[in-house]
Formats: sequence, C-alpha cells, structure tokens
Amino acid sequence: MSIDLTEETITAAVQQTFEGCTNERMSEVFERLVQHLHDFAREVRLTSEEWFTAVDFLERVGHISSPTRQEFVLLSDILGLSVLVDQINHGNGSATDSTLLGPFYVDGRPRAENGADISGGVAGMPLFFSGTVVDAEGRPVAGVDVDTWHSDGDGFYDVQQADKLDGEPAMRALLSTDDNGRFWYRSIVPRYYPVPTDGPCGEILRAAGRSPMRPEHIHFWFHAQGYESLVTMLFRRDDPYLERDAVFGAKRSLVADFVQHEAGESAPDGTVMTEPFQTVEWTFTLAPARR
Repeated sequence: MSIDLTEETITAAVQQTFEGCTNERMSEVFERLVQHLHDFAREVRLTSEEWFTAVDFLERVGHISSPTRQEFVLLSDILGLSVLVDQINHGNGSATDSTLLGPFYVDGRPRAENGADISGGVAGMPLFFSGTVVDAEGRPVAGVDVDTWHSDGDGFYDVQQADKLDGEPAMRALLSTDDNGRFWYRSIVPRYYPVPTDGPCGEILRAAGRSPMRPEHIHFWFHAQGYESLVTMLFRRDDPYLERDAVFGAKRSLVADFVQHEAGESAPDGTVMTEPFQTVEWTFTLAPARR
C-alpha cells in the first residue's frame, strides 16, 4: 500500500485492507461502504469544517442515547434508512406489512394476561384492542408472543415520563395468543406526537424545515416459532399527520378504524362504560420462517 495516496487512489487502498477478512459478507459490506462514502465526499466536495461538524454530530447522537432513548435509531428513521431496510427485507409476500420498530421499544415489559388493563394507571380515554393472528392460509396461530406499546393521550411514552411514573412501565405489555389466535387488552387511546427534537436529530428537522410529527399509532412485535417475526403498527384512519409521517413509517395497509363509543354502551368485555371509549380490531398475518 502506497504512502503517497491521492483523492483518486485512497478508496482502493482502503478497500484492499478488507481483503483478508474471513467473513465474506463483512468484506463485501465494508468495501461497498467505503466506495459510497468516498464517492459522496468527492461528489459534494466535503470541506474539513463539514467533516468536523458531522463527526461532532455523531458524537452527540451517541452521548444523548440511552437504554430508553435510541437517538441513532431516530436518526436512521428520519433519514428514511429504517424504512428502506425494512422494504429490502420485508417488501414482498402475503403477510401483514411490517414497518419501523421505533426508538421507544424497551426490554423488561411486563407479561400480561389477555383482557388485562395495560395502561399502568395512566389517565385517558379507555381503549379496547382485539387482535387475531393467522398464518398465510388464514388459520389461527396459537402461542404467539405479542409485544405491544403506545403513547398516552398527550403523545408521551412511559420512558419519557419515568419520574412521573416512578420508573414503572405503562401502556406496554407482552401477551400471548390463545388457541384461536386471539389476544386482547384494555389501555388508553394514544395520540399523535412529535419525535424528540431536543437532541441532534431535532437540529436536522429544524434546519430542513421538516415537521417532527408522527401520526397516532399502536406498535406490535410478533414472535412465534416457525414464523418470521413481524414488527408493525396500526395507524388511526382520520389522523391529521397520516400523510406526512416524520419517519416515513405510515402505510395505507396498516390504517385502522378507532371506533368511538359513547358512555352507556358495553365494552367488548361486557362492561357497561360510564365514559366514552374506543375499540380497535385487527387481523395480523404471519409469514412462514425462511429456510
């Protein structure tokens, strides 16, 4: 490798350093990464000041990230990379469409029985959700683990208000489907909200004049032996931000009716409600595991 590298020869020199890698996929990915990264710098004629600004930005993304705030995930989301990767890996098939995991998924969620109230005592309009999980032939799939999580009626997740909730999880749970492929729970109605803008990613949105808003949605992550895992969301049909999701995650196939009911009507569990409430029903289809 020459020590007298130029703008024209530096790329090949760096790529050659990966030729001894025993992991062929790693070698392929890094050689192409170097190619595109160098081509980008040459194309825009990246200045030293701009390079320093970018490195400082990534450092600050790392500093603000935590187990409950994934700023790198948010960066990937607002640049559309998360959706692109999802489309590359799950863009075809007859299963329910997948979409973003989002930055607010956390481990340590409580396991709940079907029919439980998973709101964690957070105040809000009651929501009754009922889901069914089937395979590609429409047959119910029993024993599916279902992660679900969503915001409160002000658009905040539990991890954003840990002090208020004493660090206890709320509006999230892990359930399992019954013999008929069904799972159901009670919670509160979520709301649209802005992605966090108090960190480095917010600087990008403000500089670009972009809206930080996400439409109202509920997250799901399905795990079942013999099936591909499915990360998806359901979006409210009449949400004002449905057509301009800040992270490009909304899909027409995942738009659901959040049905409004008045006080005095019976909830799905038979309770006569003394206040207005909403219901959502949906059938999710899992794809068989790849061989």
